[in-house]
Amino acid sequence: MLSSQTKDQVTGAAMMRLRAHGCTPENLLATDDQTLGKLIYPTKVKYLKRTSAMLQEEFGGDIPDSVGGLVRLPGVGPKMAHLAMDIAWDQVSGIGVDTHVHRISNRLGWLRKPSKNPEETRKGLEEWLPRDLWSEINWLLVGFGQQVCLPVGPLCSVCLNQFSCPAAHRCSPAKRPKASSPESTPRVKPEAAAKGGMVSPTRPKRRIKTEDKG
Repeated sequence: MLSSQTKDQVTGAAMMRLRAHGCTPENLLATDDQTLGKLIYPTKVKYLKRTSAMLQEEFGGDIPDSVGGLVRLPGVGPKMAHLAMDIAWDQVSGIGVDTHVHRISNRLGWLRKPSKNPEETRKGLEEWLPRDLWSEINWLLVGFGQQVCLPVGPLCSVCLNQFSCPAAHRCSPAKRPKASSPESTPRVKPEAAAKGGMVSPTRPKRRIKTEDKG
């Protein structure tokens, strides 16, 4: 909910402030909007308050243990619902598709036809991707999308898929930006790209080990 349209670093800092304040439905409901707005974003206070009330009244203070229940919460969509099911309840209910997974799946041609939105991408990926890979595909592609396969000016020159990716070099700089250039951030080494796990522009042939989520 807090991460929507927000950089990870900013979300992480806001979450640390919330935890220090007391991130429970009871405490959030007892906190006035102005104080809560200083901890996070004023525009997201209403989501937290409404969600806290629902959790307290309908779910005994816990989060719902189903996708249907999670998407009922204000500000929670299918992507976050599937991720929450995996992380909080240890149940793989579907692939969490955000803007990075959506963009990269289309660039690599992993779908039968180009998809228009993340939900279409999710359904397309789930048609062929083995279920035991559903949990890690989000972790695999999000980091890769943040560091290498950028929305604008992807760093194809350092990507290990550049010679097989259908979209390689179509909208990327021919050379890696110089260190002094504003465009040089984030800087990515070839081995970092490999660490992202992108080994094939087609369907993965083997399970890819990822770093521990915790």
